[in-house]
Amino acid sequence: MEYTIRRRKPAAAATLNELPPDDRLFIQTLIATTDIIIAAGYILLILLVGLWAGRKTSRGNMPGSANEYFLAGKSLKWPAIGLALFATNISTVHLVSLAQSGFDSGLLNGNFEWMAAFTLILLALFFAPFYIRSGVSTLPDFLEKRYDRACRDWLTIISLASAVIIHIAFSMLAGGIVLKTLFNVDMYTSVIIISLVTGLYTITGGLKAVVITESIQTVVLVAGALVISYVAYKKIGGWSPMVDVLTRDGELQRLSMLRPAGDSSGMPWYAVFLGYPILGIWYWCADQTIVQRVLGAKDLNHARVGVLFCGFIKILPVFIFVLPGLMAFALYRTGSLDLSSITSMDGSGNAVVQSKGIYTLMITQLLPVGLVGVLVAALLSGLMSQISGALNSISTMISYDVYKRTRPQATDRQLVFAGKVSAVIALLFSLLLLPLLNRYESIFNGLNDIIAHLAPPITCVFVLGIFWGKASARSARYTLWIGSALGATVFITNKLLPQNPAAAIPFMMMAFYLFCICLLMQVLLSFAYPAVHQEGRETYFWKSFYEPLRIRGWRGIGNYKVLTLALLVSMTLLFYLFR
Repeated sequence: MEYTIRRRKPAAAATLNELPPDDRLFIQTLIATTDIIIAAGYILLILLVGLWAGRKTSRGNMPGSANEYFLAGKSLKWPAIGLALFATNISTVHLVSLAQSGFDSGLLNGNFEWMAAFTLILLALFFAPFYIRSGVSTLPDFLEKRYDRACRDWLTIISLASAVIIHIAFSMLAGGIVLKTLFNVDMYTSVIIISLVTGLYTITGGLKAVVITESIQTVVLVAGALVISYVAYKKIGGWSPMVDVLTRDGELQRLSMLRPAGDSSGMPWYAVFLGYPILGIWYWCADQTIVQRVLGAKDLNHARVGVLFCGFIKILPVFIFVLPGLMAFALYRTGSLDLSSITSMDGSGNAVVQSKGIYTLMITQLLPVGLVGVLVAALLSGLMSQISGALNSISTMISYDVYKRTRPQATDRQLVFAGKVSAVIALLFSLLLLPLLNRYESIFNGLNDIIAHLAPPITCVFVLGIFWGKASARSARYTLWIGSALGATVFITNKLLPQNPAAAIPFMMMAFYLFCICLLMQVLLSFAYPAVHQEGRETYFWKSFYEPLRIRGWRGIGNYKVLTLALLVSMTLLFYLFR
């Protein structure tokens, strides 16, 4: 059937819902085809760039050595490190779930983005110089040198599980939901295709290919998010009209990020400041998927400045990921956004908005004709960068922390091959987890709920290991084992018995309580089983808090101390403005 537009050409800024029915049908057919071409072209472009980058190293050779494959030959400079850290962190989960949280509770979940700046400062000042100085290839490797082999083995297991579940499977789920809603394609089919493409250049090219493609994907992702933020901002009429709507409906608290005690969200201000550091230190300072970009730095200055650069970029998500969801809420209250397609009836006959689909709804209803493809490219960027980063860290840990342990004489070629095989297996296992993880009503909350029970013992062992020389190997070992078992027991109990008192504790405070138990446990065990440092092991903890700060950096504005101060001032001001 042939469609023709018989009326005047619609304005470029017109949205689909504003067009006459037969014009809209023609445009929808055209957009569907155009967007599919844009999406396919983008995937092909990233694949070609990834394969090309993987064939080139800092010396123009094939990435045959393990050092070149897993750590990019330690040649990464600060812009690539900062962009890659941001890309590995930000995934489709953030685009979808932060918009959902903005619609449901306002700017509250933006705390996860802005609090990250403080843990990135810890990474830049204290953790990164320690990792660079010790010359480790993986974080489990560091734990063995600081404590013992049992700690290394346990962290390897936990890190592999978190990479598969948190970094890959959740991202696949979010990406599949969006692509199904936009193009009505089977969720599993679309995710499998994208995952295979991502796995191809990641497994072929190693960290160099991952970092270069992630740098491109960060730019595309931010550009796409800026587009929908701008369109939503113009649609609502600006900041003041949005505030007027929230004030009229008694929803002004949605603009506050620091909520009072007893807030219905379960995340008051003290929970943010007590609970987030436990999650954040594990995620940013002790998770192989994130820290591997820092381990590949050209030198310590590039590592530190790259991390702080990421801290400044982390200011953006509140405005380009969370705020659009809040604008969507205001548009809904004014009748400018139709939620009928994501509204269903509960058992009592009440209308319930399935806010998980709010981001997709904004794309289809708010974007001007022809810009949907840009957002699809942004969504694909988030999905592919998260998968590629996690696959590379998995292959690194399997090669160094498992394969080389059992075969100490393994060649570089054998290590690289083992890493590639493990990445393939991890990718397949992640796909099998999708039906289980899809049960969470909010993907973002589900992800953080898991992290809150996983992170406390690891955060405790790393913090005490780096800052307290008396932390012993046996204390770390028992803290990891008992702390992980306790976290798993609490998590499972709360899911099976949701009426028990512990289930009512917000996950942020649960993380803090579990950390306090682990901290007390390790301190007492360290006195019961004192540390016996072998020759050279005393170099694996700071002698004082000021020791890493005495390291000289670049001169001028690029000095890590200057950048740290600027970031601290910026974040303090932002929290004050949105308190």
